[in-house]
Amino acid sequence: MKTNHRLLKASLAGVTAVLMSGSAFAADIVGLITKTEGNPFFVKMREGAEAKAKELGLELQSFAGKFDGDNEGQVRAIESLISAGAKGFAIVPSDSSAIVPTIQQARDAGLLVIVLDTPLEPMDAADATFATDNRKAGQLIGEWAAKTLGDKAADAKIAMLDLATNQPTVEYLRDQGFMQGFGIDVKDPNRYGDEDDPRICGHEMTGGAEDGGRTAMETLLQKCPDINVVYTINEPAAAGAWEALKAAGKDDGSVTVVSIDGGCPGVENVKAGIIGATSQQYPLKMASMALEAIAAFAKDGTKPTVDTELGFLDTGATLITDKPVEGVESITTDEGLKLCWG
Repeated sequence: MKTNHRLLKASLAGVTAVLMSGSAFAADIVGLITKTEGNPFFVKMREGAEAKAKELGLELQSFAGKFDGDNEGQVRAIESLISAGAKGFAIVPSDSSAIVPTIQQARDAGLLVIVLDTPLEPMDAADATFATDNRKAGQLIGEWAAKTLGDKAADAKIAMLDLATNQPTVEYLRDQGFMQGFGIDVKDPNRYGDEDDPRICGHEMTGGAEDGGRTAMETLLQKCPDINVVYTINEPAAAGAWEALKAAGKDDGSVTVVSIDGGCPGVENVKAGIIGATSQQYPLKMASMALEAIAAFAKDGTKPTVDTELGFLDTGATLITDKPVEGVESITTDEGLKLCWG
């Protein structure tokens, strides 16, 4: 019986060793937190993260806000990742400032934090930022619109269809970039609404959604019936704006609509002439690079390096239009459709 008891103890010890060995090789947990669940941009970002996590042998936990601006939902997601012992996470912040204290808690707990698409205020509150140069993306469509109008740009009537009243970084960068490209004095380059150029009919919020774009366009048409240029924060808002323009009988080519994102539906709308030009960005690339950076950090503590001049790693922006203008580099919609998402 004593021998059997010793054998039993040895057997249990072996089982324990196997279990401990298995836990030692458990996949590192990483996180992705986006603004919303259904936006095609974030869907593609999640797909990129899932593919890269599988390739790298990581366990990905994904979260999304219930709506654009759901800071509390993102706070809870970060707290969940801290509790789960995650190595790090990538986040598209809904509120560039309000989320900073929680991000600091995560960094204090040893997690690597990479911001995607929408820089924090201040930007260095994260370990790194991987994003489109959104000001450049705005400048591209602003320059294109001004050159497309030619002499008429001096008397343009411009509708600004923005995102939200709290002006997250991605929004004011795109908005101000467009105005700078168009030749408008933007005053404070990090906020909008203080410009005094008479060509600006007004700013209306869209929530980045098609119905919001329609309502915002209807509101600005009541104020300025002679609008001939429409800037939109993204392509769903542009699609809604077009519906309002069409209902008002202004789908006759008299209004130039520009946007930013480069999703497949948006590029198709450029091809159809609904949007004149859009700046394409690359969410799958952002997410893939972020997961690679977190995996490197989990392995040996290496942190990513970013462009010292910009303060972030630029993942690229390309103007897409079938009506190119001299001096503004662009690609066609056929080329854009090979690179699009959604």
